[in-house]
Amino acid sequence: MSIQAINPATGEPIATYDEMTPSDVEAIVESVHEAFVEWRRASYAERTQPMRNAAAILRRDARDLAHLMACEMGKPVRDGIAETQKCATTCDYFADNAQKFLAREAVDAGARKSFVAFAPLGVVLAVMPWNFPFWQVFRFAAPGLMAGNAAVLKHASNVPGCALAIEQIFRDAGFPRNLFRTLMIGSKAVDAVIAHPRLRAVTLTGSSDAGRAVAAKAGQLLKKTVLELGGSDPYLVLDDADLDVAAEVCTKARLVNSGQSCIAGKRFIVVSSVRREFEQRFIAKMAAAKMGDPLDETTEIGPQARRDLRDTLQRQVDQSIARGAKRLLGGTIPDGPGAFYPPSVLTDVRPGMPAFDEEVFGPIAAIVPVRDEAEAIAMANRSSFGLGGGVITRDLARGERIAAEAIECGCVFVNDAVRSDPRLPFGGIKESGYGRELSSFGIREFVNIKTVHVA
Repeated sequence: MSIQAINPATGEPIATYDEMTPSDVEAIVESVHEAFVEWRRASYAERTQPMRNAAAILRRDARDLAHLMACEMGKPVRDGIAETQKCATTCDYFADNAQKFLAREAVDAGARKSFVAFAPLGVVLAVMPWNFPFWQVFRFAAPGLMAGNAAVLKHASNVPGCALAIEQIFRDAGFPRNLFRTLMIGSKAVDAVIAHPRLRAVTLTGSSDAGRAVAAKAGQLLKKTVLELGGSDPYLVLDDADLDVAAEVCTKARLVNSGQSCIAGKRFIVVSSVRREFEQRFIAKMAAAKMGDPLDETTEIGPQARRDLRDTLQRQVDQSIARGAKRLLGGTIPDGPGAFYPPSVLTDVRPGMPAFDEEVFGPIAAIVPVRDEAEAIAMANRSSFGLGGGVITRDLARGERIAAEAIECGCVFVNDAVRSDPRLPFGGIKESGYGRELSSFGIREFVNIKTVHVA
């Protein structure tokens, strides 16, 4: 069996890798556990230096790593550079803060001494997607390794070069040789890794179906999981919104990573009194985005990562139009090679249409007209997903109230596009998963929160 990388901009093969055998995987997991036994005893100072080294390598090699992402999954190279730099910032952030986040906490429980300690769990399996092939890994690995854990990575099969490059970064940074290893395996081999007695926990970013499968296997074995799954993020454009700001924010939210992001804006819920004006501004912004060769540094929209994913987008558009949605922009597959799909806008989208009900993982915006704020909130929450969302309003108190109290999502931004940040917890509710990554909350997901009581 082999794993092949294919350039989505051209359809041409890039490289082929041999898939690991079960005995290969067994040996690697054992070696990672052995590395963990030593690493867990390392001081924070000893963990910090290689993490800072990793940040330096990421910054030094940002352009080369961005080129790799562009070739394997179509990310525009300027976005790949930004992604790599964000990974470096996150390495530095947890090098600076891990000791503080995991410091012992004294508790007055009537004993001579009582406190809460935080101990690493062990080997954690990271099952990661292709859309942010470096960021998704580093946002787990930086806090995970700083907490004293070890990791094995099962990356998406269309980004094998990225997976190996990440392993090499950690090795070159001075981490123990086997502390972080990449497993070249397909999805069908994941269950056996979860079942390995050395494996203590699993983190997955991916589809809701993948999350269910991993959670079922890990739950059967009573192993901890953190799941960051799909999203159908709503953005509420209220009657008092600055429509130029709304168009700018919503375009940025929809087109992030060529539309291939769990936290990309997908449903734009617009109060009817401003709908027509918003549509005009929004269409103009979406149409102006430059689609093309991801290696061209002026390109804003690259190809979709695979042709089958592009074809799924067309099905979602066609079925939504058949059920009453109207096409305002794009919505058809362009001629030529590659898996390109243009920025597109549908309006009159309602529940019961794929553009509303499903995660649309590409540059297709769904405009959902509503009467007022109350209906906007209800329509935003009428989703099986709950990852991110936005509120566009001139009244900041109103926006804060809706964001904090009304929208059923793990993160809501007012007058800005949703994004992850190492300083803030990140994750969702409902079918968008559970648990948190990043910040002090994320680093505590994969530790043993231990009570110590001295009488």
